[in-house]
Amino acid sequence: MSPERPFDTLVFDTMCISHFAIIERLDVLGDLLSDYDCYTTTVVREEIKQGAAKNPHADTALELLWLKVAPSSGVEDLRVFTKWLRRVGHKGRGAGEASVFAFAESCDGIAITDDREATRVARNYGMRVHGTVWLLAQFCRADRLPPVAAGTLVDMLRDSGMRLPCTGADFEDYVRKHGLL
Repeated sequence: MSPERPFDTLVFDTMCISHFAIIERLDVLGDLLSDYDCYTTTVVREEIKQGAAKNPHADTALELLWLKVAPSSGVEDLRVFTKWLRRVGHKGRGAGEASVFAFAESCDGIAITDDREATRVARNYGMRVHGTVWLLAQFCRADRLPPVAAGTLVDMLRDSGMRLPCTGADFEDYVRKHGLL
C-alpha cells in the first residue's frame, strides 16, 4: 500500500453494488476500482438476486468481471462468519454484513458497507470498514475522480434511495470536514 493506493482489497456488501446497478453506473465503479482486488460473498450475491425482482438493473451486478466471489475454505470460514453474525445479526438480518466482515477479516481487506449500525459494531471490534462516500473520496484524493463528478454520483445514488451522509452539493465540504480529502 502507498499513499496513492490506500487499500489493496475491498469486500463489498449489497448496498453500494446494488445502488450503482440501479443508477446504471457499475461501469464507472469498475473503472475506478480496476487496480484493486474487489470481492463480495455468496450471501451478498443472493441478496442482490433477491433485489433483482424489484429492480431489473440489479442483476447486472452478478455479471461483473472485476467483482470476485470470496472463496470459502470450510469450517474456519464458517466459524468466523458465525462470530460476525452473532455480532451484527438481528431478527434474521445481518447475514450479508457478517459474510463481508468475515471475509474482510480473513484477507485483511476493507469492508464496504453503508449500514451504520453494522459499521459501528465492526469498528468496535477493530474492523476496517467504510462506506460509499469514503470510497468516492479516496478516488478524488488519488485524482481519479473530480469532486464534482463524485457529487453527481452521490446525488444519483441518493435519488435511487440510498441513504448517504451528504448530498452531492455538500460532498466536497463533507469529505474535507471529515479528513477524507
